[in-house]
Amino acid sequence: MNLWRRAKAPVDELKTRVGKDNAAESELFFHRALVVLLAVFLALLAVAGRLVYLQVFNHDRFTTLADSNRIRLQPLPPTRGFIFDRNGVLLADNLASYHLEITREQVKDLDETLAELRDRIALTDADIERFRRLSRRSAPYDGVPLRFQLTDEEIAKLSIDLYRLPGVDIKADLTRRYPLGSRAVHAIGYVGRIDENELRRIDPGQYSGSTHIGKIGVERSYEEVLHGRTGWQQVETNAEGRPLRVLSRTPPTPGQNIYLSIDIRLQAVAEKALEGYNGAIVALDPRNGEVLALASQPVYDPNPFVNGIDTVSYRALNTSKDKPLLNRALRGMYPPGSTIKPLMALAGLDYGVVNRYSRVFCPGFYRLPGVSHKFRDWKHGGHGSVDMDRAIAQSCDVYFYDLALNIGIDRVHDFLQQFSMGQPTGIDLPGEKGGVLPSQTWKRKSYKQNWFAGDTLSAGIGQGYFLATPLQLAHAVATLSQRGLRFLPRVLYATEDPGTRLKTLEPPRSAPPVVVKNSRDWEPVINGMIHVVEGGTAHRIGIGAKYRIAGKTGTAQVFTLGQGEKYNAKQLSKNLLDHALFIAFAPVEEPRIAVAVIAEHGGGGSSTAAPLARKVMDAWLLNRYEETAPDSTAAPVAAPPEPSPHGTE
Repeated sequence: MNLWRRAKAPVDELKTRVGKDNAAESELFFHRALVVLLAVFLALLAVAGRLVYLQVFNHDRFTTLADSNRIRLQPLPPTRGFIFDRNGVLLADNLASYHLEITREQVKDLDETLAELRDRIALTDADIERFRRLSRRSAPYDGVPLRFQLTDEEIAKLSIDLYRLPGVDIKADLTRRYPLGSRAVHAIGYVGRIDENELRRIDPGQYSGSTHIGKIGVERSYEEVLHGRTGWQQVETNAEGRPLRVLSRTPPTPGQNIYLSIDIRLQAVAEKALEGYNGAIVALDPRNGEVLALASQPVYDPNPFVNGIDTVSYRALNTSKDKPLLNRALRGMYPPGSTIKPLMALAGLDYGVVNRYSRVFCPGFYRLPGVSHKFRDWKHGGHGSVDMDRAIAQSCDVYFYDLALNIGIDRVHDFLQQFSMGQPTGIDLPGEKGGVLPSQTWKRKSYKQNWFAGDTLSAGIGQGYFLATPLQLAHAVATLSQRGLRFLPRVLYATEDPGTRLKTLEPPRSAPPVVVKNSRDWEPVINGMIHVVEGGTAHRIGIGAKYRIAGKTGTAQVFTLGQGEKYNAKQLSKNLLDHALFIAFAPVEEPRIAVAVIAEHGGGGSSTAAPLARKVMDAWLLNRYEETAPDSTAAPVAAPPEPSPHGTE
């Protein structure tokens, strides 16, 4: 019995130990299972929280992101407005064309794609360089133009293999066209491809999808009016980015049409009159500042600039000694010569330095007190005793030497500044220069030198440091015709809504008038200008005229003669001949046109520039657009023409 108990004791002890181990393991398993369940619950809770975060709190954002994978917002560039002359003659429109563009986001290997395209159509290094430059400034999902104005043959070649070139598209667009070519190019200007500098300053939203922008002229100054507003459309695409359907569309707003104050018939007369000369003719309506003609010679065709002129052609234009790209009407600066004398006469009256009857004796030269140097008059033998009327009519230099010296250069500066001399006139075209209206302060600032009495004499006849543009001269003579009333020159005549065809006329823009102490002082000055044409230096253009003209001839020297030298035009090459100038307004009683003419190296203002002005005035006032003015060169010489001002140094 005891033996049995002793044998059974280890077994009972083992059972007790095993039972205790099972309970511990069960408890351990339970705890572990609880931890796992808790972890699973927390994980599910985190997933649920994330789902709530994604689907509830950020629903809009992620919906937008999801939509962006299948919906693309495409810009719809507006149609650029047309440009017409004042009578509705078309000057700039748009032609349908096709261009090749690449969307980089859809292209696997851009270099390989460009190489394949180059095998199919003509692509220059300049095309590819421009494409890469534009690509750096564009989003990957935007189409970037590679070649413009594809030919039918090129379109056919590309269309066959277009499915093999993802990201490459042929797009229809409109390209700018100037149907009259070079006519009025310096006023109209042209559009060109948007460059990097322009990309920095334009509104990206408004120019998204647009490839061109106004560069110069009206195309630039009225860019916002002509361009319009960009539209947008939502397009659903497949996984490869190909469009499937249009979901919504906001149409673009086309640019407004513009009517210029320029009469293209008068413009043609002015440009034809200038043939054979580099120079400019500006015609204004003095009653409101409208530009009737703005001719600069030589001209160029703007059409090649629209989609990128080739390097050789551009270099030829840019390096030409005739500078066809220069708008001489706004940016050509010339000594105004004797055309400034009516303004000097008015200044003398206003300051009380002279009256209309004051006389000066002209022996053919002028000497400063205590100086032996002679400042010569254009007429070798002199004009004798002259009053203001005869001094203007015969353009006596000695009279205006003396007048300028008595007024003083600073007072001359202050008075002529009222006519916009020495500053831009404010025309609504870009790039206008202000010329130079000298003064003592100006010379010290520009040359670090003192002003001398001889400088004043030269300025008094429009020489020396004095420089003006043809537009400034036209504006000045228009102001004279209106007895001081001034209007800012402008080329915008009206704008037109292309949908309703409703025109809005541009009102005149008045400027501060020229103020004189005595309103009667205008009359002797204008009478002197009338006598320039009726018996004076420009008498020949008055022969046969059916209206009265008030004008002033001018001749601006190109080089300076020594004290003992004589000017002989026959012995000089053309590029050393004097510039010929003429300003005028007509009819005298009710002025409707004011004209300024500059013919570079044309010789005398009376023999060259004045007849050109007569042609323009006849065309406008007598409707002579196919006729020419009478040949004034055949008229007998009853009064001496005004030759060179080479009596000054």
